[in-house]
Amino acid sequence: MSDGTWPPIAELIPHAGSMCLLDRVVEHSPAETTCAVDPAASDLLARADGSVPAWIGVEYMAQCVAVHGGLAARSRGESPKPGILLGSRRLRFDARDFVPGDELLVRARHEAGETGLVVFDCSLARAAGGGPVVEGRINVYRFEDWQAIRKGGGADG
Repeated sequence: MSDGTWPPIAELIPHAGSMCLLDRVVEHSPAETTCAVDPAASDLLARADGSVPAWIGVEYMAQCVAVHGGLAARSRGESPKPGILLGSRRLRFDARDFVPGDELLVRARHEAGETGLVVFDCSLARAAGGGPVVEGRINVYRFEDWQAIRKGGGADG
């Protein structure tokens, strides 16, 4: 689906202000979500010259995973489930940094899990073209609700 009628990113993830790093949803399907990001908007994480270290791409990918979960929940008439980034595997970086004006497309493809351990294959590429500049697998732990996190419980309580 790419009809462009998605809500703003800030309505889909629990990040606020300058920690909401993604600009907008570009495409979404039940299996995959693509978002756009402008590194210039990541000024909180930028170096003095305005460039953003490529390792911030892991956070871009994690936020795209959260957007995917938020859109999936909305399609079912539910509130988004909270999640925690557990880690990443097989990360590959083909860039040292991103510069202002360098629009990026971040993609998160759901591979396994719904609640508890959830796995996504992710990539980050320049919108101008070329192959991925960051890619890897993102593992998150998705809870049923915020109370489960406060209690320290897992998916089953």
